[in-house]
Amino acid sequence: MKHYELFNKIYQRSPAYEVFCPYRICPLGAHIDHQKGKVTGLAIDKGIHISYGPKQNGVVEMVSLQFGKRAQWHVRCTPGDKQGDWADYLRGATIALNAKYALSIGVCGVIEGDLPIGGLSSSAAVTIAFLSALCKVNGLEISRQELAYMALAAENEYVGVSCGKLDQSCEIYAKKNHLLHLNPYDDTYELIPTNPNMKPYKIAIFFSGVERTLAETGYNSRVDECRAAAFTMLSMEGKTDKKLGEVTLRDVPYEVYLRQKDKLPENFVKRAEHWYGETDRVAKGVDAWRRGDIEEFGRLIFESGHSSIYNYETGSPELKALYEIMLETDGIYGGRFSGAGFKGCCMAIIDPEREEEILSSVERKYVNMFPELEGKFVSAICESADGVTL
Repeated sequence: MKHYELFNKIYQRSPAYEVFCPYRICPLGAHIDHQKGKVTGLAIDKGIHISYGPKQNGVVEMVSLQFGKRAQWHVRCTPGDKQGDWADYLRGATIALNAKYALSIGVCGVIEGDLPIGGLSSSAAVTIAFLSALCKVNGLEISRQELAYMALAAENEYVGVSCGKLDQSCEIYAKKNHLLHLNPYDDTYELIPTNPNMKPYKIAIFFSGVERTLAETGYNSRVDECRAAAFTMLSMEGKTDKKLGEVTLRDVPYEVYLRQKDKLPENFVKRAEHWYGETDRVAKGVDAWRRGDIEEFGRLIFESGHSSIYNYETGSPELKALYEIMLETDGIYGGRFSGAGFKGCCMAIIDPEREEEILSSVERKYVNMFPELEGKFVSAICESADGVTL
């Protein structure tokens, strides 16, 4: 049953509105936006749909086709602590919006995602779509930047995931056939058009069949290691004007890292190696995109995947296997984990002319390695898309 059909069944009327927010991929810039590193992103033509209508009594009532359980709260009396279910992102968003704008009208809605959960920032997409709906029924017009900040606050402060700004920014600012180049340090961004001389490409998504929740993985601990590495190096240099939670690896020049790396714990060295290497790959990748060199762009994506495994040390056995399969599959320009890399999915930039053989080859090899995941493995072909429509 589709989202609008379930809405009609529950409320015995058609939804007043619908909103769509795309998922995103990050070709280059893995695990560095939370350290203020420049990143790249593409929104894709799959995402989160919400059919909804206003509730004059101020109650929020949301149903997810993925999770089933109905969630309820009031716009002016939202639980201050997370409840441990799928709707925590939406509760956090309600609090963030209500803190700036006095909300009076609630919303009832049905949520549906186009693809399985994990690796495409569905959490940011559902939060953004929900905020858009809540603004609509309350007659609010907020800027895209406000929307991004509120969605990020819901994830950082309410849910407790120490993510950076890429997910929200990409799903809000992206433009079809353009690469988003974001600088989280000052929130500036550039939309780089696809070079007319670039070979055709599409985006393949390979779901491992294993889901995960970022707050329950090693995601936050990796962020803490990056911050601790940065603080330690600056302390060794006698530059301790910032507190531990305020320092990022962007604050540490590469020459300082080279001077101090031999004194650092092994984990700190690995996280820093990934940071400096990925920062360089982003710069080179943006240049390759401008030139229309999809092969070089893809090669750098594969390098990013390698560093994510061996320096940032993410990746379940399933995702590592998918990465190795992609490496040896003809027609894939480049690929790596999508998202944090703790289960979920992989993304790849592919040659559209080899789409069918790529999909069948990857699935066959993967299911042979993990027969218990047959029927759970899912693949999809996507194209770039615009960000959310407000």
